[in-house]
Amino acid sequence: MKKKLLSISALAVAGMLLTTPVYANAGDGHGHDDDHGSKTGHHDNDKSDDDHHGNKKGDMYSASKEVNGYTVNFMIMPAKPGKEMGGSHDVMVKVAQNGEPVKDVTMKTKVVHPNGKSQTKSAMAMGDWLMAGYDLGHNGKHKLMVLFKTKDGKKHKTGISYAM
Repeated sequence: MKKKLLSISALAVAGMLLTTPVYANAGDGHGHDDDHGSKTGHHDNDKSDDDHHGNKKGDMYSASKEVNGYTVNFMIMPAKPGKEMGGSHDVMVKVAQNGEPVKDVTMKTKVVHPNGKSQTKSAMAMGDWLMAGYDLGHNGKHKLMVLFKTKDGKKHKTGISYAM
C-alpha cells in the first residue's frame, strides 16, 4: 500500500511538473546564481555565455543551463509534508535537445551544502524529469551539480547554485 501511495504521489508531482512552465533565464535571480566554484562560474564543458539566473515563483525556483548542445532545466521546490522523497526539497532536472526531452538519460546529482558537506544521489525518472530529494531548508548557498550520461555513452556535467 505504501509503495502504491508513493507511486501515486510521484505521478501527481510529475503531472504537475509537466503542466507547469519552466521560468528560465528570467534575469532577476532572487539570490540565486550559477557560481560553481570555477573561475568563470561555468564548468569546463559548459559552452554557453548566457546569463543563467533563475526565477523564483512562490516556493518554486527554476533555472536553465546549456551544456554540449543540451538544455538542462532545474526546478527546486519544497517537498509536500508527508510526501518527502529523500529530503525537504525536490530537485527536478530535465534534459532536452532541440526543444525535445532526451530519453534514456542516467543522472547522478550532488549538493554541496553551505557548511561544505556534500551528498550524492542517483536521480529517479519521473516522466520527462529526473528527481532527487535533498535537505535544502537551511540558510546559505547550496551548489547543485548534475552529471548525466546520454544514450551515446557521453557524460555531461553542469550545475547551479541555490540560496535560501
